[in-house]
Amino acid sequence: MRKIPVFIIMLFLIVGTILAQDKDEAKSKRMRPVLVVIDIQNQFLPSIPERDKEVGLYMINAFIDMFRKNGFPVIRVHHTDPANGPAQGSEGFQFPATVQVKSDDPMVIKNYTNSFKKTGLNQILQDKKCNTVFLCGLSAVGCVLATYFGAHELDYNAFMLKDAIMSHNSDYTDNVEDIFGAVNFETVKVMLENAEK
Repeated sequence: MRKIPVFIIMLFLIVGTILAQDKDEAKSKRMRPVLVVIDIQNQFLPSIPERDKEVGLYMINAFIDMFRKNGFPVIRVHHTDPANGPAQGSEGFQFPATVQVKSDDPMVIKNYTNSFKKTGLNQILQDKKCNTVFLCGLSAVGCVLATYFGAHELDYNAFMLKDAIMSHNSDYTDNVEDIFGAVNFETVKVMLENAEK
């Protein structure tokens, strides 16, 4: 039996190591999603047109259900202003009872439009190893938009969810969805089915 030269064995080992690294690198680049539900608090919802609110809350629940069924986290963000409220724990601070968040969903409390600014949101996403943020809630022209930019500044992939963001003006919301390419329910469903768990 012939002896295999040492350099051939070394070559196989090196190629195998490189292929394994490439596979690990490709896996690490796969989408690891999280749903961030922003500011759908009782104090702010009255400023939303009734039809938009009805559709928006329905779609937010549908997305929450989709993320849960696929095993991905849901994070709830609540806004408060030290001077103007709503005060933490008050009725105005709470999400409506019809919204299907759970008490063990991480909660972020913010004082700025960007949900990442001076909050623990970035750390929560790092702890959960999430790299792709799906945003819904209020306001399409305020906190959702600021959080979208904040996510990109921190190198997250970020998407707004079509029909699940709202603002005081339906036309403004439609413009934000168009300009920033909000993704629809069926597209998100396919994305989550192919995401890394």
